Amino acid sequence: MLPEDEEKKVFITEYGMYCWRVMPFGLKNAEATYQRMVNTIFEPQIGRNMEIYVDDMLVKSKLISEHVENLK
Repeated sequence: MLPEDEEKKVFITEYGMYCWRVMPFGLKNAEATYQRMVNTIFEPQIGRNMEIYVDDMLVKSKLISEHVENLK
C-alpha cells in the first residue's frame, strides 16, 4: 500500500486511531490487487520455474543444484 493511502484506511478503537500499513485481505479487491502485484514482480519466472496461486508460491527445479539459484 502506498504511504499516502494509509490514512484512507483508518479505523478507531477504544484504545486509539489506527491505519493499515499493508492492505488487509478483508478489503474489497485486496486479493486482486495482491495477485496483480505478485504477477508483475515474478513475471519472468511464472511458467518457467515458478507457479503462484494467490498466497501460495511454488518454485520448481529439475536439479537440486539449480533449486537454490531459482529460490534467489
